Parts: sequence; structure tokens; C-alpha cells
Amino acid sequence: MDKKKIRIGFVGVGGMGQCAHLKNYVTVPDCEVVALAEIKADLGAKVAARYGVPKVYADHQTMLAAEKLDGLVASQPFTRHGTLVPELLKAGVPVFTEKPLAGTLPMGEKVAAAVKESGTWMMLGYHKRSDPATMHAKAQIDAFKASGELGPLKYVRLLMPAGDWIAGGFNDLLRADGAAPKMEWDPADPGMDKPSYDLYISFVNYYIHQVNLMRHLLGESYEVTYAAPSGVMLAGQSKSGVACVLEMTPFETSVDWQESALVCFQKGWVKLDLPAPLANNRPGRVTIFKDPGKGAIPILTEPQMPWIHAMRQQAMNFVAAIRGERLPLTTADEALEDLKVARQYLKLWKDV
Repeated sequence: MDKKKIRIGFVGVGGMGQCAHLKNYVTVPDCEVVALAEIKADLGAKVAARYGVPKVYADHQTMLAAEKLDGLVASQPFTRHGTLVPELLKAGVPVFTEKPLAGTLPMGEKVAAAVKESGTWMMLGYHKRSDPATMHAKAQIDAFKASGELGPLKYVRLLMPAGDWIAGGFNDLLRADGAAPKMEWDPADPGMDKPSYDLYISFVNYYIHQVNLMRHLLGESYEVTYAAPSGVMLAGQSKSGVACVLEMTPFETSVDWQESALVCFQKGWVKLDLPAPLANNRPGRVTIFKDPGKGAIPILTEPQMPWIHAMRQQAMNFVAAIRGERLPLTTADEALEDLKVARQYLKLWKDV
């Protein structure tokens, strides 16, 4: 007998809601998108018609009152999370949002507390963790750490240059005809002036993926210990003393995306190359180098990943987590750590 499909409701189907999430969820056999809530009425109707969503609501309150759902996907501006997510959690079902957890540390703490009170859980859209290449690389790194085959973990380096992150992913975007109704936004951080707050928002919007991926690859927490005055690099140290570096746009690309991670052991390394976030049917690449020494020939391998892109795999991972078949890849508590790391960095960089 087929498993009962997971019933998903969408809260918002704007650019990322459509092109990063909805068009992937509708291809996952284990779930069905049964309803969407969209405050732009014409957009909601267009999107529902294209993707075969049977019910459309003007707001999430009406949808939640009318529908029996197993999970919610709410792709909303993160500077609304403190206002919106606690409301969604009252439905008592798992909630998926885009990264980061919120636009400020106080709002992030509010969301994390709401998750604890709700009795359910939240998964953040750190899609890089769901790329098949990252999943394979993470498994290899953990295996090398456990076996000691390559010696101790020594260093992790992430490179994230600005580039074409869309990669044609918005080519099929449906747009609203009219202006959006007014929405409620979270307050700014009371401990920052506007220039400082704008810097923080810019950093967490663009580099919070790498802040999170660093912890994922290290397998433990870390602290920022240095911030280059130019803003091009931050350095840190993990709980066990592993050095880590994030290089932020040391160069730019116009029609490419060249994000990578290098995880170094004493006798080898694992390299991860990731595609543009909205590239379809394109996984990342993993390269593994082993040099056992003592006259043995070093080995370089590049396993072939399945043709599944990170956003689709992320949808499958969320559905599997709802089923209880796996844990959510990033919870609210861990995402709160990302906001704290970002705050550490800004303090070191600009002393604010």
C-alpha cells in the first residue's frame, strides 16, 4: 500500500516561494501541495493554476482555519519571521522557512522560543546542506574523523564570491499585476544604529549560508576570532581548535558561480564545489584526495552525484523529516547560533 501523502500548505508564493520551493514540492511523490495563502490575489490564482494547487486563500489565518495540513512552507522575507513564524507555529505542524532565522538576534530568540512552546519543530532553508554533494562530503568527512584514516582534521576554508546565483532560475516566475498590500515587519535591532543594522542585514542575507555550512562541515560550533578590515575575510576557531576561514567575495563573476569548501586533514582533503542556488538538476561536485604516505600512491577521486539539485533534495528532506524518517537538517536552535556568529563578526569588523 502506498504511504499516505504529506499535505503541505504554502504561505506566500513570490519569487523564492515559486522558483526555489513550490515547483520542487509539486514533483516530490511523497507529498501534495493542497493549499496556498497569498496576499496578492491575482498572483495566488495564477500560481495555483500553473502548479495544480486546489485551494487558494487570501491569508494564512484563513488557510490554517480551513485546512488540515501536515507541514507549512513559508518563504517570506526573513525580516518578518519574528512576527509571522510564531503565528504559524500555533498550527502545531512543522514549519519550513528560508534562512536566516530572523533579521535580528532578539527576533531570532523570539522565534526559537516560540518553537519550543509550540511542541513542533522548524526547519530552516539552508539548502546547501541538502545538495547531494554536500550530503556525500559530510558523510565522508565524518567517516574520516571517526576512522582516523587521514589523521586529524586541521582546517576548513569556504570561498563565496558574488556571482550569478539565479542561473536562469526565475525564467518561469509568475508575477503579480498590482502592488502588494502592506505587511507587518519586525522591529530593527534596538542595540544598533541604522548603518550598523543595515550592515548586519546585508551580511546575514548574503553570507549566512556559509556561516551555517562552516559549522556543518566542522561538525561542531566555532567562534569568529578575526575580521579583515576590508570585509573580505573572517577567521575563526572551532570548539576543538580547528582553524576555519570564510573568504567573502575576493573576486566577482558575472555569468558563473564559484562557491567552494575545502576540508583538510593531515593526510588528505575533501573539496566541495557548489552550483548556483537556483540552478536546476545540477548537483555540486565532491573531490577527495588521500595521501597515506610510506610509499603508497596518493588517490584522487571524484564520485558522480545524482542529477538532483539542492532545492529539490531539500524539499524531499523536509517531507522525510515530517514523516519521522530523518531529522530536520537545520533547526531553530542551530540557526540562532548563526545569528550569534554574525553578531560576533560585526563586532570584530566594525566594533558595533
